[in-house]
Amino acid sequence: MTVKLVAIDIDGTLLDSNRKISPKVKETLQKANESGISIVLCTGRPLPGVKEQLAELDLYGDNDYVITYNGSLVQATKSNEIISQYSLSYDDFLEIELMSRKVGAHLHTIDDQAIYTANRDIGKYSVHEAYLVDMPLKYRAVDEMTPDMSFIKMMMIDEPEILDKAISQLPEDFVNKYTTVKSTEFYYEILNKEASKGNALAKLAEHLGISQSETMAIGDNENDLSMIEYAGIGVAMGNATENVKQAADVQTTSNDEDGVAEVLLKYM
Repeated sequence: MTVKLVAIDIDGTLLDSNRKISPKVKETLQKANESGISIVLCTGRPLPGVKEQLAELDLYGDNDYVITYNGSLVQATKSNEIISQYSLSYDDFLEIELMSRKVGAHLHTIDDQAIYTANRDIGKYSVHEAYLVDMPLKYRAVDEMTPDMSFIKMMMIDEPEILDKAISQLPEDFVNKYTTVKSTEFYYEILNKEASKGNALAKLAEHLGISQSETMAIGDNENDLSMIEYAGIGVAMGNATENVKQAADVQTTSNDEDGVAEVLLKYM
């Protein structure tokens, strides 16, 4: 099977446990890119949080793209041309913010400029996210958030036991109204219903004239499921969750064992 486009998750997939791209993975990806395979980083992070990896892998060419915010935004890395974008409305923001208070979980909201929280006791995982993705973290009361803002995604964030309890209390109609993914044990992400890594990969493949069978997706966590299920070759990392492994066509080694390089070398 010919692979023309490879979508790669970042945390737990591209990066090892030290949050580094190993020399073998870097070399393999660069060779794949030079051979004409489109290497697309596909992440829950906002764009500022992936610029370091794009630069390290030299993915700022005329035909390079990136998928961010768990599929809410697909754009060209050099020109910033937007291929697809799905946002939350101001009414969505108000509903999700109120729901987080009802179920007792910390919450933050992300646009293309910053991370905002109305929690006076700012959750440590909001601080962690701001550091991880290199975005400013700002306290904003609910009435300071305005309808003209572009809400790209919102995240309930808390200690795992608190977050799991909160999620269990969410009404079914609320969950069905949005795309919701638990991207780590302390992150529950809430996005536009049309937003997912799978939909984003499909949109980008269509834009590039690449068939579904010519795509590969590599990931490790719940937010990677949709792209792994969509791709012609869905790949689960050795450190992936069990349901990701079950959904995948192929399993590779872990992110600390050059898993991305190992599977690409088999198909290049």
